Amino acid sequence: MLEFLDYFRTERLPHIWCPGCGHGTVTGALVRAIDKLGLDKNNIVLVSGIGCSSRAVGYLDFDTLHTTHGRALAFATGVKHGRPSLKVIVLTGDGDCAAIGGNHFIHAARRNIDITTIIMNNSIYGMTSGQYSPTTPQGMFGTTAPYGNIEHPFDLCELAKAAGATYVARATSYHVTLLEELIEKALMNKGFSVVEALTQCPTYFGRKNKIGGPVELLNWIKDRTINVKAAAAMDPEKVKGKILIGELYRTERSEYTADYNEMAAKVQRTFADYEGGTRECASNSD
Repeated sequence: MLEFLDYFRTERLPHIWCPGCGHGTVTGALVRAIDKLGLDKNNIVLVSGIGCSSRAVGYLDFDTLHTTHGRALAFATGVKHGRPSLKVIVLTGDGDCAAIGGNHFIHAARRNIDITTIIMNNSIYGMTSGQYSPTTPQGMFGTTAPYGNIEHPFDLCELAKAAGATYVARATSYHVTLLEELIEKALMNKGFSVVEALTQCPTYFGRKNKIGGPVELLNWIKDRTINVKAAAAMDPEKVKGKILIGELYRTERSEYTADYNEMAAKVQRTFADYEGGTRECASNSD
């Protein structure tokens, strides 16, 4: 256990997350995945935006960026573009990533830039007093949905897949072992990787929807999910209405920074050939 302290800024602890929040569970899964893979923390950059989930980078002893609301992927793209050798990880929330940051999310996926994005999805804006978010289930309550949310939520994994991500997976803060395994696979994927982690917010989501405390909320999340492998062997009617967890999509496609560097090298060769030809022409004219 002591070796894990090397990954944390212990002087920043204890954390400010509410008792029973699932974000610490997700943060722990990330650290264990990094440790299992033997990745050098000095070659890792963690980037976050604004929100409860984004506080995680302040507790982790890596090179970190705590950026502006919704812009984590924009900053992360700059880091990866400038230093392609670095392992870049984004920690974000459902509001930060899918609302104000939605455009950055789909374009990072489209480019297939080599960034691992972990979305801590608690289906609500927990930091700013419980407004409904782009992933709040229809009919559920929030401070800005006192009569129930009438909007249909995003399926973030389907959105990532459709936009061009090459690795897409989902787990929950209940299914911790699965979450850790999926993060490991995402970190090893060469391209844009998304792991959605469904987490509990007892302070706002659980209370507003009268589900109960952390244990009741975790069980509520568990009961709404089913592993994609199990679902494949089940009657579709029994799967209907369930949220799939596990590895949902994986493919191979050229990665943005590799393509960019290849193009840059090609342009440099073209200019070198042009300059060489110009000098030769000048020499012949003399």
